[in-house]
Amino acid sequence: MIKKLRLLKAVTWRITATTTTMLIVYFLTGELKLAGSAALVEIISKIAIYYLHEGIWERITLREGNDIEHEMEELAAN
Repeated sequence: MIKKLRLLKAVTWRITATTTTMLIVYFLTGELKLAGSAALVEIISKIAIYYLHEGIWERITLREGNDIEHEMEELAAN
C-alpha cells in the first residue's frame, strides 16, 4: 500500500512541476511544441528518478532499524 501511495505522490507532484516547466519554456521561447517536448522528457525521467530516490531512502531508513512503513501508516491514520 505504501509503495502505491509513494507512486501516486510522485505522479501528482510531477504533473504540477511539469506544468510549471512547460509554462516557463513556453513563456521564454513562445514555442508550444518545444514546451511540450520539454515537458514530456521531464515527466518521464523525473518520475523514475523520484521513485528510485524514495526507494533508496527507504532502504537506508530500514537498514538503521526503523520501520518506515509502520511510521507512515501511523501518519496516514492521523
